[in-house]
Amino acid sequence: MQRPDTLHADASMITSEPSLFAKARAFMAPGALLAQARSADLYPYFRAIQRNKGTRAIISGREVIMAGSNNYLGLTSDERVREAAKQAISQYGTGCTGSRFLNGTLDIHLELEARLAEFMDKEACILFSTGYMTNMGVIQGVTSKNDIIFSDKDNHACIVAGTQVSPADTWRYRHFDLVHLRRLLEKAEAERPESDRLIVTDGVFSMSGRIAPVPELTNLAAEFDAVLMLDDAHAVGVIGPGGRGSAAYFGLEDAVQLTTGTFSKSFSSLGGFAVGDYDVIEYIRHMSPAHIFSASMPPGNVATVLKCLDILNEETWRLERLWEISSYMRDGFRDAGFNVWTSEAPIIPVVVGNEMMSAFQFWTDLLDEGVFVNPVVPWRGAVPKGLAIMRTSYMATHTDEDLDFILEAFRRVGRRHGVVGNGMI
Repeated sequence: MQRPDTLHADASMITSEPSLFAKARAFMAPGALLAQARSADLYPYFRAIQRNKGTRAIISGREVIMAGSNNYLGLTSDERVREAAKQAISQYGTGCTGSRFLNGTLDIHLELEARLAEFMDKEACILFSTGYMTNMGVIQGVTSKNDIIFSDKDNHACIVAGTQVSPADTWRYRHFDLVHLRRLLEKAEAERPESDRLIVTDGVFSMSGRIAPVPELTNLAAEFDAVLMLDDAHAVGVIGPGGRGSAAYFGLEDAVQLTTGTFSKSFSSLGGFAVGDYDVIEYIRHMSPAHIFSASMPPGNVATVLKCLDILNEETWRLERLWEISSYMRDGFRDAGFNVWTSEAPIIPVVVGNEMMSAFQFWTDLLDEGVFVNPVVPWRGAVPKGLAIMRTSYMATHTDEDLDFILEAFRRVGRRHGVVGNGMI
């Protein structure tokens, strides 16, 4: 039987391009930045690392010094950590094939949650499968319609994602501007006294290396009956006594109600966690879609974190060395004439100008010198418009020779590009 005319396809409609993809075509157009960078062999992103050896990496068959990793404790290649992951896979398999809510809870998940709660001096802990998912899931889980989230404008993208999926309203305050935050809190108190309030900020900001003003934030939170949430992705295992993060750095663990973190940095794995009061964590566990509807952390990842916790507690020299390195590199860059902003952590941004293509060339020249860093340009709000940086970050296992090699490479490339030596920056 012949199909009705209404079901006949119009060939012109089939071959026409959906307007939804117009932005993708423009992004990939021959004259666009991406095409220019690739044609000049300057495109720095998605470069394949053939082998990761901690402070060294093999890229395009060549060994370079890794100065762009978040492997702060230097444990990704530690044989003890690798062996722990292997043993967990041997015992539990490669994955859990389900969410924690159903069939995806292993005894080592519970062990890790208990260990982290104790480590962070909190009542309870919940695990998520990625750090990004952690902030998104916690914010969505604890907030409701008519609540207000107060978020630092430079917060990480995963915090922004959490505010977007939350039914609460989000009021963003200017970066580090506590006067602006106070005004917003006063406005909320005057205009919406019935609204619950959440203040959320990075503990250590991932691009600048600045530590959040936790004492002032805890005071504001207490004054305006708000919950303070710290994202310690770049703080746990990095700052504070024993590496316990930004609240511990200021001795204010009891004044911060929620702390989140990730395992993809100091803990050499993948996943994330949140710690807080038992009732709050259990509420998130049962109310956060990101937790309930996602497969749980694979056993190898969990075992990796447990072993890294052991090493962090036993080998305190790693934290001491990390801070020694950070101070040495900040001073070294500044002595060479580079602007490194006001970094306070093992993340040290090196300002190289305001042009994307020249920044990509700077990165390529550094790689040719044998140093891998992360070029950051104003893409998706990572840094302010008209600014480009080389984001450097350090491991406790970098040697003094590594550090001097990195500084000398920066000096040579900086002079070549006119970034240092002529008063440009």
